[in-house]
Amino acid sequence: MKTRIVLIAAVTLALLAAGCGGEAPGSSGRPEVVAGFYPLAFAAQEVGGDGVEVANLTPAGAEPHDVELSPRDVERIRSADLVLYVGGGFQPALAEAAAGADGSAVDVLDAVDVREENGTVDPHVWLDPVRFAQVVERIGAELGGEAPARQLASQLRALDGEYREGLADCERRELVTAHDAFGYLGDLYGLEVIPIAGLAPEVEPTPRDLEEIAGLVEDRGVTTVFVEPLLSPEIGETVAREAGVETAVLNPLEGLTEEELDRGENYLTVMRSNLEALRAGLGCR
Repeated sequence: MKTRIVLIAAVTLALLAAGCGGEAPGSSGRPEVVAGFYPLAFAAQEVGGDGVEVANLTPAGAEPHDVELSPRDVERIRSADLVLYVGGGFQPALAEAAAGADGSAVDVLDAVDVREENGTVDPHVWLDPVRFAQVVERIGAELGGEAPARQLASQLRALDGEYREGLADCERRELVTAHDAFGYLGDLYGLEVIPIAGLAPEVEPTPRDLEEIAGLVEDRGVTTVFVEPLLSPEIGETVAREAGVETAVLNPLEGLTEEELDRGENYLTVMRSNLEALRAGLGCR
């Protein structure tokens, strides 16, 4: 208990020093962290614990690419002690608002080596447990919570070990996904990612694109097309139907639904569910 009290005090002092001249921010009187979407809110809450107030700007069940900031959101960003966001065009309105924040604003892509796809930065670093561990450690440094950050980072590196073991021996290594969210994961575990849509899921493929991917699925012996819980499954189902294969859910963790949160699901449990879905879809032993 004494260690926890010391940590909370350290977090509070660190954020107040970086924030608004020592005034207590947030309605609760605790230092306020504003996160762009679920994985960053999860990490901030795990690291800061009861010592911080974490606000997720993306509502449960919403796709973060589609979120529009209200005037109240912009004011909350401006007044927060710490703003956590993903750059690379993932949530451009948030990145723009964060530039005017009175407190600290952190683009977590700065904490890792990023990959590019056709000259565009891939923002989906949280789907790589090793890179996400680096993001967590950066958040820990910002919050003055290095110890809980190390603990969560250790869990993420253990998750990496589970993925390496679980995906080591598979019949197939082609991963057909609804949109191009799994490039980091594919690079880390030796999977060939074949996305139906690009890095931004709102840019829909043409009928010719769908026909070509369906042909590729047939030619390569793919048995599963992975769809996402927050996007319409229609495009993935079209490819699967044309190729005569099945669909399964692979969650890019851009947000959890209220039902998932009520069940106690979190980043770690969903990533393990993803691993089981991958093992089934790729025929892993």
